[in-house]
Amino acid sequence: MHLIRRGDPNLAVRSSEGLTTVELYGELDLVLVQRVRPELDVLTREAPALAVDLRHVTFCDASGLGLLVRCAQRVRAHGGAWHLVCEQPAILRLIRLTALDDVLAPSPPPPPSPASCARPPGPRSGVPRRLRV
Repeated sequence: MHLIRRGDPNLAVRSSEGLTTVELYGELDLVLVQRVRPELDVLTREAPALAVDLRHVTFCDASGLGLLVRCAQRVRAHGGAWHLVCEQPAILRLIRLTALDDVLAPSPPPPPSPASCARPPGPRSGVPRRLRV
């Protein structure tokens, strides 16, 4: 699975095994919403499962929340699975304050795969590595 940068530097998409992941970058405000909405509209119609990853989003306003709600509703309307990956306290608080927890259902990012945690061979390669939680 690779990350595919689209024409917009604030949007990247990857697909693997029926899951399409959209990574957004920067500030999710009216300007960005207007630029990425057409692409997200296409993806919400076509993807059987759509994950929107906000880990690289530094700000989100009401128009950004509106876009996320629109995506979640469109995906679910055609029977698809919706996932919102978010770990930023400010954005999570905004979702909670606007009572959109149930609609957007934010979740933390998945744990890294064992392959991404592997250390390069070296003097300590035989020592088990502890994962931070």
